[in-house]
Order: sequence, then structure tokens, then C-alpha cells
Amino acid sequence: MKSIGVRDLQKRVKECVDEAQVDRLVITRRGKPAALLIGVEDKSWDAVISQSDPAFWKFVRARRAQPTLSISEMRKRLGIKKGKEQKD
Repeated sequence: MKSIGVRDLQKRVKECVDEAQVDRLVITRRGKPAALLIGVEDKSWDAVISQSDPAFWKFVRARRAQPTLSISEMRKRLGIKKGKEQKD
């Protein structure tokens, strides 16, 4: 991951945006991290907005903390009988 100072960023914005499409770019102020530039070309507006939303990530963390079910347990709960072609 590369870094660039705020003053250099002002002089090289286009180059930094291009670089951010390949790898994240840390923007520093007085030598300390101040921001992170992440390229989002080829992503939809919905993906950009949801993936940068703290509420989205709070939901993901909460969901990951929940126990998971096996496919056979899920079928049992949903009343789906195992077909000949389906295997666990």
C-alpha cells in the first residue's frame, strides 16, 4: 500500500485516482495517516454506497456472529425432502 502527502495529492490527483484503482492509497498529513483513497471504478453506485456504510458493516458483523445451520438442518426446518440428485 502506497502513501502520499496531502500537498502532493493536490498536484497529482488524476495519477492518484488511477493508482487507487490498483491498490489503496493512504493520504497523509504531516506524516500521519489522514484518509484512505480506494478505487471504485467498475462498481455500481449501490455497491459503493452500501459497502461504505457503517450500518451495513454493523449488520454484517452481527450476522457473522450468529450460528450457522447445515444444509440438511435447513432442509428439515423448511420441510424440503432430499431428492435423489441432491447430496449434502
